[in-house]
Amino acid sequence: MADQLWRHQALAPYATLPWQSRGRVHAEPEDPSRSPFQRDRDRIIHSTAFRRLKHKTQVFVYHEGDHFRTRLTHSLEVAQIARTICRALRLDEDLGEAVALAHDLGHTPFGHAGEEALHAAMKPYGGFDHNAQTLRILTKLEERYAEFNGLNLTWETLEGAVKHNGPLLRDGRTLAELPAAIVEYSQDHDLELGGHAGPEAQVAALSDDIAYNNHDIDDGLRAGLFGVRDLMELPLVGTMFALVQDKYPGIGETRLIHEAVRRVINAMVEDVMAETRRRLAEAKPKSVEDIRALGRPVVAFSERMAETDRVVKKFLYKRMYEHWHLNRSHSKARRVVVDLFGLLFAEPDCLPPPWRERAEAAERPARARLVADYIAGMTDRYAMDEHRRLFDLYN
Repeated sequence: MADQLWRHQALAPYATLPWQSRGRVHAEPEDPSRSPFQRDRDRIIHSTAFRRLKHKTQVFVYHEGDHFRTRLTHSLEVAQIARTICRALRLDEDLGEAVALAHDLGHTPFGHAGEEALHAAMKPYGGFDHNAQTLRILTKLEERYAEFNGLNLTWETLEGAVKHNGPLLRDGRTLAELPAAIVEYSQDHDLELGGHAGPEAQVAALSDDIAYNNHDIDDGLRAGLFGVRDLMELPLVGTMFALVQDKYPGIGETRLIHEAVRRVINAMVEDVMAETRRRLAEAKPKSVEDIRALGRPVVAFSERMAETDRVVKKFLYKRMYEHWHLNRSHSKARRVVVDLFGLLFAEPDCLPPPWRERAEAAERPARARLVADYIAGMTDRYAMDEHRRLFDLYN
């Protein structure tokens, strides 16, 4: 085999080594200048689903302000943190970044409110799960290549996208309880759903927690849902805000928030790296398969930081995610999704081509899934425009 430039990466033996990838469902020649995981990352970035994240809700619907995070900016922040941690631990940065960039592709418009509404509408037909939808996008729904559907990513990237939050078959959960899309795919291309993913996917999962905790603090303050004073009793967060105020007396609130939040992010990243190094030293893995066989994550917060994470999440849930202002927005979002699903399922001739032809030829369960695919792919803006076109009698 010809010598590839990417084969000279200085990775740890327990990293997911790109030259030992389990490959793709559809065999393709290797790229001389990009590793398999680099190609995965690039394919994700160039996908239609990735571009749509620009106008999909993270917490705030797009029209509520230009500076709030979207699914796209969130994914980029997760990827940046994942690359930093992977590089420090001598893991494969490209795989960590690919999983981070892909992890939210399956989200509906309007964030979790949209997903809840679509899941309720799809209950008689297997429900809706954004993680399973991500797999559908990566393996079926993207139509870019002449020889296959999906992006034909490596086994490791698909494993990470599906299992970055841990094994799916745990705590007594059976295969029959998993979303059909994951079960069906894994029957043909076993993603080993009962085990942990490789370390890079574990890094992406913790990077997700770090990113959304901190950008939700930033966005919540920007939106006026709570103030700096409300954060002062929170572990780590309050400490960092007080530290910045002491160091820079009279600092403006915008700079205060940025200086404090970046210190919180740095502290959480340093904690993950320290705890992971401790676990690696204890486990002494000699390969990525050793890490998968440990039966517990090797990438983790320390107990103290894990407790801090829980306290911050609890605060954000109470003061931000359940805020009356957001509840109103989420209530409208749920109605939009429910209305769209009901009409398009009952009247598939209202779908644009080629969705219409596929829906009209399908049995009810397949038609429901197709309508769910159509709605899940919408941006917030497109969903509201489509709702207006279909339900505004004077439009």
